[in-house]
Amino acid sequence: MPTYRKLNRRTDQRKAMLRDLVTHLILHERIETTQKKAKELGRLMDRMISLGKKGTLEARRRAARTVRFLEDEEGQNALKKLFEDIAPRYSDREGGYTRIVKAGPRRGDGTEMAIIELVE
Repeated sequence: MPTYRKLNRRTDQRKAMLRDLVTHLILHERIETTQKKAKELGRLMDRMISLGKKGTLEARRRAARTVRFLEDEEGQNALKKLFEDIAPRYSDREGGYTRIVKAGPRRGDGTEMAIIELVE
């Protein structure tokens, strides 16, 4: 039995979706998605921030396998923002870098929604 949620997708689709969600969470620091996706995203984002805190070349390469090369409004790359802005914020924190807040059912299909954001 897997220790992760399959989210009704094939492996390649699931990995691509989670990569996109991680990248957008790094760039925007707050996104709205379904509760189940948010829980999986929280696990993955905690790993990315832990890699960012290490700051080694190997950690940067491992994070680059997951984070897409997109830029925010200021033109800063998502990977660079992870290592230079987000990870130093949590240098004294041992874990729990994300917060999931329930947002109620989605209008249309009733899926439970959540807001996932980085803890300050």
